[in-house]
Amino acid sequence: MGDASHTEGARLWAEAQALARTAQAVRGGRPSRVPPLLFFTDPERTPRPWETAARMPPGSGVVFRGFGRDEALNEARRLRAVTRERGMTLLIGRDADLADRIEADGLHLPEAALSAAYALSGRRPDWILTGAAHSVGAALAARDLDAVILSPIFPAGGASASRPALGVEAILAAGAGPTPVLALGGIAAERIAELAGTGCAGVAAIDGVIAAFAP
Repeated sequence: MGDASHTEGARLWAEAQALARTAQAVRGGRPSRVPPLLFFTDPERTPRPWETAARMPPGSGVVFRGFGRDEALNEARRLRAVTRERGMTLLIGRDADLADRIEADGLHLPEAALSAAYALSGRRPDWILTGAAHSVGAALAARDLDAVILSPIFPAGGASASRPALGVEAILAAGAGPTPVLALGGIAAERIAELAGTGCAGVAAIDGVIAAFAP
């Protein structure tokens, strides 16, 4: 990792941890099972996500989204090997069977499937469960999750490019709810300071993580 990337990655990690510590204190000191920094994969934007994961710090996490592709099992296995070796958390997007097969640490649910959290939390209490929300209302309504990933907070690319940014105010409102909230969308080290004092419990990113932990 070059000096610039090393500095950017260290800054992103430190800022994410600071958010998590503050949110934990506000919530009575109970530690969260969800890492303060999550790397979301995407088949087109992150074709070799295990390479990025191998440069991320212990204690961070990856959300692997295979989208039912034939390659998903092999890719998830490679990520499981890397994350286990580095002391990182691995969540699988939506696919509970895949999470079982590779012995992932939990599951990330899309907003449309958040109602499955109750049954999953009862059947697999060992799993970390996170869920996507694209509005403050959805974040506040979420139950039986370890954390909600609210997006897009800042202008973002990919699937979120067509959605208007929710802004820091959305994190502030959602953070008052019962479930810890992480910010996704346009996340980069230089923007995390804007989330201070909002109750945000951490951040998630695709491009922001890739840039911060580039070789």
